[in-house]
Amino acid sequence: MERRASIERETNETKIKIGLDLDGKGECMVSTGIGFFDHMVSQLAHHGLFDLTVQAEGDTHVDFHHTVEDVGIALGAAFDEALGGREGINRYGSALVPMDEALARVVLDCSGRSHLSYEDKLKFGKIGEMDTELFREFFAAFVRSSKMTVHVDVERGSNAHHTVEAIFKAFARALRAAVEADPRRQGVPSTKGVI
Repeated sequence: MERRASIERETNETKIKIGLDLDGKGECMVSTGIGFFDHMVSQLAHHGLFDLTVQAEGDTHVDFHHTVEDVGIALGAAFDEALGGREGINRYGSALVPMDEALARVVLDCSGRSHLSYEDKLKFGKIGEMDTELFREFFAAFVRSSKMTVHVDVERGSNAHHTVEAIFKAFARALRAAVEADPRRQGVPSTKGVI
């Protein structure tokens, strides 16, 4: 069974194309016009072993908000589509990842219910040209369209780059664990019989 998705999203503010293969090798090509964001989305693909293409054009002359949020929406929709009815998956995933002095934990559930708890302890600022509060916007958009429950907690970190990179690597590892096939699971991992 192929677990792939192609998503296109076009608004007056952005134009986005996503290609996703959940059972890939971590190969990716990401182009959003936002250097640090490209780096983080590439971490998601590499450490999650997802093959991923992201092509995004947005009104970055205004700011990066629309592009980041709409990539989150489209990427979440791609995961939702690729997972289908969520049959045979582990469903839950968690990871605790260090990046030098930073330590981030992500715990998630492919539950069919959207919920985000996000505590990054970052003060308002920038990494490169990107506002740090936009990472919360990315995860909020991803969660809404993927129909997942995601908890992000930063246990420690004094460098914003390291902190955000630890979050994305933990997110990748947790997501990989959750969407991988459980060889003992028949059908949907829920007593309800549907997710």
